[in-house]
Amino acid sequence: MEFSQLRTLIHVAELGSLSKAADRLHIAQPALSRQIRLLEEELGARLFDRHGRGMIITDPGQDVLRHALRVMSELEEIRASVSDGDAPLRGHVSIGLPPTVADILSEPLVAAFRSSHPDATLRIVSAYSGYLLDWMHRSEIDAAILYDPKSARTLRAQPLLEEVLFLIGPPGAGLSQDVPVNFRDLEGQRLLLPSHGHGLRAILDKCADDCGFALRVPVEADSYATLKSLVRSGHGSTILPLAPIHKDLATGQLCAAPLRNPVPMRRLVMSYPTDRPVPRLARFAGQVIASNVKLMVEQGVWPGRLPAAATEAASR
Repeated sequence: MEFSQLRTLIHVAELGSLSKAADRLHIAQPALSRQIRLLEEELGARLFDRHGRGMIITDPGQDVLRHALRVMSELEEIRASVSDGDAPLRGHVSIGLPPTVADILSEPLVAAFRSSHPDATLRIVSAYSGYLLDWMHRSEIDAAILYDPKSARTLRAQPLLEEVLFLIGPPGAGLSQDVPVNFRDLEGQRLLLPSHGHGLRAILDKCADDCGFALRVPVEADSYATLKSLVRSGHGSTILPLAPIHKDLATGQLCAAPLRNPVPMRRLVMSYPTDRPVPRLARFAGQVIASNVKLMVEQGVWPGRLPAAATEAASR
């Protein structure tokens, strides 16, 4: 087994095509095909299903891919450990982001990698915290932003933000960011929210329970894009952070008001696994994320409180 075979496996799995991988790696396609074949022969398993439109990685191939990503990451760490600290890094890193966060931070994260580490490959995985936590434990992603992670013993958590949630309504709903709404006033209102089991919904249900009533939720949707679309169309109101709808507010497609008594909040943390070394590219991603969160809070784009640890991390 050779490093070149593992590198080929990673690129073919990502692109789903030998020809595309050959173009990316500047290696003849027959040579890449031979590397995959030799790897399959050595492991005694079929790693890809071939078809007319490309190659699909098999379940055994997915298992091998997880190990290959870790091996190549460790190889890059060896190179980086003896290189100039400011030299551009190579290698692959996977960062998990919740959907609302991915809408905000994907572009500055990609821009930072393109500027500082142009030869590195970045994979952004957008999913809810439960999925991201599971994938990080299975070594499928290197780091993730999580909301209130429960498995603290298996994670090294860097606080980023205590995020404030707002009542979001359609144009003309009369909501103003200067006029808070008492949470108790939501009783009986038609709300469009994520389903039970979703972290945001759990926070809101607890706030309502503390006020002595149950939220009226005739429609549940776990997609933030769906929630925004339904609210814009006048089907009800929702409760979300402001950052992912900042442009909608600026263009008048939505309106928002802060909530109080109580103020619904959730804690956002940059999380790394404790059972393996953190790749330098993952640490770089964490620094970029922390600095952008701090900047957006200072600009008023992302309402919330910065923990002291987040301010220190962003300044490093």
